Amino acid sequence: MSAVAALALVAVVMSAVMVGLWLVQRRILEADVVDLGWTIGLGGAAVLYALVLPDGVEWRRWMIAGMAGIWSARLASYLLFKRVLVKGEDGRYQDLRRKWGGDAQRKLFVFFQAQAVLVVILSVHFILAMQADDPGFRALDIIGVVLWLVSIVGESIADRQLSRFLADPANSGAVCQAGLWKYSRHPNFFFEWFHWVAYVPIAFGSVPFWATLVAPVLMFVAIVFVTGIPPIEERSVRRRGDAYREYQRTTSVLIPWLRRKA
Repeated sequence: MSAVAALALVAVVMSAVMVGLWLVQRRILEADVVDLGWTIGLGGAAVLYALVLPDGVEWRRWMIAGMAGIWSARLASYLLFKRVLVKGEDGRYQDLRRKWGGDAQRKLFVFFQAQAVLVVILSVHFILAMQADDPGFRALDIIGVVLWLVSIVGESIADRQLSRFLADPANSGAVCQAGLWKYSRHPNFFFEWFHWVAYVPIAFGSVPFWATLVAPVLMFVAIVFVTGIPPIEERSVRRRGDAYREYQRTTSVLIPWLRRKA
């Protein structure tokens, strides 16, 4: 199967999946399911490409599929048990419902379909990384795997630290500044973005370099300027007031770094 045909198949399947998830959220009034579908969709797309694409070296295709699959499984399990199965919709989607009012369901349908499109676009990154035809395990492959491992471990640690903080009733209303959260206001997002960087060295030299930067740049823009950090920061300031404003003044927004003086 050609890459174009595989992408078309992913597009059709993801569009249908997102329609189903939209119907689910329409019934339970919790749009968190879209994040779960997006995550599983990307992992599934990588496995499909490893199965059907003729280009590249077979073991490398499966290495990429394994990296994406493990990332997907870890994040999906976190989303499932920390958000989807927990009563109450994520604050970002609550804010969107209030903002959109009576037009919320129509706009949520468009939003869910936009996530399906995003899966298709981002999954091209996996195809690019699978193109390298050198049969040997290169230094570039090692660099990519190391970066991927750092992203998985880092995001897991950040998620665990936040979950532990929120589970303590004594921290109600306080700002999490434990562990990695002392050096970044969103370390989970940083390592999530870093995951997409990991495939760049693996694809290097096999495809145009600019093409390998599309997914990392797209994720950076989405996290920093669109659906990631902005709504969370707005909600955090609204709920925690001056304590969070102080956190903003002293702590890096994304990349872990030394704290500034207040």
